[in-house]
Amino acid sequence: MSHGHGHGLSPAHATSASGRYVRRLWIAVALGLVTFVIQLVVGLSTSSLALLSDSAHVFTDVFGILMAVTAITVAQRARTRPDRTFGLYRTEVFAALLNALLLFGVAIWILYEALQRLSEPPEVPGLPVTIVAVVGLTMNVISFLLLRGGAKESINVRGAYLEVLADMLGSVGVLISGVVTIVFGWRYADPIIGVAIGLFVLPRAYNLGRHAIGILLQQAPKSIDIIEVNAALNALPGVQESHDLHVWTLTSGMEVASAHLVTETDTDPTAVLAAAQTLLAERFHLEHATLQVEPLDGEGRCRELSW
Repeated sequence: MSHGHGHGLSPAHATSASGRYVRRLWIAVALGLVTFVIQLVVGLSTSSLALLSDSAHVFTDVFGILMAVTAITVAQRARTRPDRTFGLYRTEVFAALLNALLLFGVAIWILYEALQRLSEPPEVPGLPVTIVAVVGLTMNVISFLLLRGGAKESINVRGAYLEVLADMLGSVGVLISGVVTIVFGWRYADPIIGVAIGLFVLPRAYNLGRHAIGILLQQAPKSIDIIEVNAALNALPGVQESHDLHVWTLTSGMEVASAHLVTETDTDPTAVLAAAQTLLAERFHLEHATLQVEPLDGEGRCRELSW
């Protein structure tokens, strides 16, 4: 019986997808804090409910991004222990789930506030609101561009990206309401924009949370067809069958696999192991695969397990 596992990543790349965007996340935190302070100060000085509401939204998002980058940093620095064989990479996923809950809560709050204003729309000073909205929009666009690439690779960066996107739309909404107030004096612009922002954020918060829960439940990545992986392993020379195949995500950008391979009589197990590792790494991008090669007449005790 032969057993082994393979790593297709060099030490320079042996990190989660989130870890490559820590510096950009910190920049997004700093820009968000600047936006929050400006909105809060101007909102209090002008009694603008629009700016105060958006500042609360920005504060929640900055807190979410800060939580995400903290989780990534902890996961990177935590050393593997005998009782913590995969380190703390799952903290990134928990942070992403909490971010989804924050996004969901903020969206509900925005909708509630917007509906309250529809019945009694506040008088919003147009000029200071417009100026602050332009500043906030500029900050958000910078953060958006910094995190856009990472959102495709990391669930944690995606959470931060969605929060920046929500802030950016919030700034656009405040800008529109400010301009409409200056030009037309129409006070219903602010609550209507609030409803639009809330409805935009809700489904994205749901998708982020669903993705995080899928990882925590150790579901197979959507990009990998398990039936296709099993068929490819069965088609390897010398393999009688494969069973006990598992593929799951440790954290974004770190997919893991394990399988048992039953070999035909007089087959070199070392050659089968090497071929299977190469197949999984090159065709399915599963660089970390733990494989057990069993002879045809082996005990096969894993078959007796009910789970």
